[in-house]
Amino acid sequence: MVNPYRGDVALDLNGTRYVLRLTLGALAELEQDLDTKDLFSLIQRFETHSFSARDLMALLLAGLRGGGATLTATDLAQATLDGGPIAATQAGAELLARSFAAPAP
Repeated sequence: MVNPYRGDVALDLNGTRYVLRLTLGALAELEQDLDTKDLFSLIQRFETHSFSARDLMALLLAGLRGGGATLTATDLAQATLDGGPIAATQAGAELLARSFAAPAP
């Protein structure tokens, strides 16, 4: 179940709903995968729309792993995303926003 107070975001892959969450471990993995020096640099990359498809995949994969999924990068690359690239980008943006801001009441 998706809990926005915990920073959860839903993403449908291959007809299955997954919960994405950026745990501390997922964030550390993301920093390493994207070779960023700190969280601010990582967030800034997405806020300034300077991210690539590879960056988005790394973000979604980190969120999937933080949410408990055991998918690999290959699994994600070959998955059919319900809503396509736009839905993937929206899920990534929502994941970052929910992870670093308190939810609205």
